[in-house]
Amino acid sequence: MKYEIQAQYKGDYDVIVVGSGPAGVAAAISAARNGAKTLLIESLGRVGGISTSGMMSHFTGRCGSKLYLEILDRAKSKNRFYPDRKKKYIDPELLTLTYLELLEEAGAELLLYTTFCDVVMEKNTVTGILCHNKSGFCRYNAKVVVDASGDGDVACKSGAEFFKGREADGKMQPATLMFKLGGVDTERAVFPGSFETLVQTDKGELQALAREKLPHPAGHVLLYRSTLPGIVTCNMTNVTEIDGTSAEDLTRAEIICRKQIPSIVDFLREYAPGYENCFVIGSASLIGIRETRHFKGVKTITEQEIAAAVQHEDAVVFDAHFNFDVHNINGAGLDETGCQEQFKQKNGYTIPYGCMVPEAIDGLLLSGRNISGTHMAHSNFRAMPICLGIGEACGAAAALSARLGKALRDLSAEEIRQRIGG
Repeated sequence: MKYEIQAQYKGDYDVIVVGSGPAGVAAAISAARNGAKTLLIESLGRVGGISTSGMMSHFTGRCGSKLYLEILDRAKSKNRFYPDRKKKYIDPELLTLTYLELLEEAGAELLLYTTFCDVVMEKNTVTGILCHNKSGFCRYNAKVVVDASGDGDVACKSGAEFFKGREADGKMQPATLMFKLGGVDTERAVFPGSFETLVQTDKGELQALAREKLPHPAGHVLLYRSTLPGIVTCNMTNVTEIDGTSAEDLTRAEIICRKQIPSIVDFLREYAPGYENCFVIGSASLIGIRETRHFKGVKTITEQEIAAAVQHEDAVVFDAHFNFDVHNINGAGLDETGCQEQFKQKNGYTIPYGCMVPEAIDGLLLSGRNISGTHMAHSNFRAMPICLGIGEACGAAAALSARLGKALRDLSAEEIRQRIGG
């Protein structure tokens, strides 16, 4: 039986942003600050995506985005326990409030508990979205839609070209469910911050012990300080062969990761100094999906450009820096193609505006980890500060396009840079 959806018209906007992770929040703030009537929609009951609902430990990497630095400074200022002002730890509660304040101050409208369903299109141009919430099916019109969904759900529905995972075989990085530990003696505790960080203990090297003792595909140790005394963020659950665009796979990942947590806690109590009396105080309400769709844009950024710290003439994201953070696609630890501590290139690279513009679709921008890039390049630019910088640029571009009535692909990078201070 075929059902015809009756969607209630809800309003017109200059810019609609789908997804409120760092890339989406930044896009909405930037668009609103640049004068656009802006709506941000989010399927969860909280803004921030992985940075808040995902219980992320800290902002990794860096980006020259002024908005990123503003968010970081304001969130830090809210916490009197902040352990080190030079670090970039995340307090999910205070970061959520920071996002909400900045959205409100900018004048962006926010709609939570609202799931994107489909696009409204005229030929090859996105003109609005269909979504669903407690009010039923709704239609919102927009001059520009920014896809900050992470997986590129809007771009996919529009027919934009993409591939998943690695170019060679389509395999994607594993998924993780973050959780927090209490009862840690942080004066004695160890904090291995990368797969390549080795920790010698009385019972052996910690990473090697994890590979031996933890249930596959778990088997590495990543532990991070938090903004609160005695609390540590744990990044040690792991599940491979997950497609983050599949509800069935997401459900399986959630179950597998949650079932790994007791074994991880037992392991840390037995083998990690300072964790003898640790216990779980909370886990993320959103599983961390690292990689799904890579869309084909007007331009594509490559790992070679990142490794060479290329400064593009048409750049709208500046001083981006991270490593090739490829988690083992087949198990625990770092993939053979990845490079963390041994990533020696210290200079920041730039991202061209064309990476955010789908090759054959108008009225739509890509914001965050779904921009046009190779699998290896993506392992670098998916870092949250860089995604936030991408969002800032997308928001400014969307507002400019809406105000001028100019196609997104016809905007110049210089026009966008003038609006983000780049």
